[in-house]
Amino acid sequence: MRLFSARTDKRIAHYQQELIETHYREVENMYRQMRGWRHDYRNHIQVMKAYAATENWEAIREYLDQLDEDLTHVDLAVKTGNPMTDAILNSKISLAKSRKIQVSADAHIPVKLSSPEIDLCCILGNLFDNAIEASMKLPEEERMIRVYMDMKNTQLYISFTNFTADKKRQKVGGRFKSTKGAGHGFGLVRIDEIVKRLDGYISRNSEDGAFTTEILLPQV
Repeated sequence: MRLFSARTDKRIAHYQQELIETHYREVENMYRQMRGWRHDYRNHIQVMKAYAATENWEAIREYLDQLDEDLTHVDLAVKTGNPMTDAILNSKISLAKSRKIQVSADAHIPVKLSSPEIDLCCILGNLFDNAIEASMKLPEEERMIRVYMDMKNTQLYISFTNFTADKKRQKVGGRFKSTKGAGHGFGLVRIDEIVKRLDGYISRNSEDGAFTTEILLPQV
């Protein structure tokens, strides 16, 4: 039993390390794009000054339109008030959209978190990865992930919903089976471990082709 537990812990640790490295690459790519745009900022100003010097207002308008379009590609889709949460949510939203998955996100963190931010990022990253994996089994027009986060009194409330190919996912040993098949599901285990350690609450529900995870994390 101890040998089995040690092997399982090792596999979970390896999985989590891969997940963190993936998150890092996604976040780094997003901020690389933003740094590139900021680097070009001075050049953009010089171009518009040149147009203004010749009173070429039409050229300025066209140039501003181009800049506005470029900015929409690097601006943050979600601004929660917590920088690390913004980084992981926006990197995952970008990943989901690149895979033709619609994302509806309404997330707010109006207070300073008492729980470790790295734990919250692991939870959100795993939730998003599971939702993206399940969504990829659906036709493009049916792919949707809904995210909601806000404070409920002294607790941070997190809700993730995604549509699945199965009308109702089955439980094995009190847990929902991973959509990735046997030998997987470490993300679900990791979420449960973190929520338990933080004295939080987690609920999962599968009904009518929608899979929802709700989490409460105390912040006092």
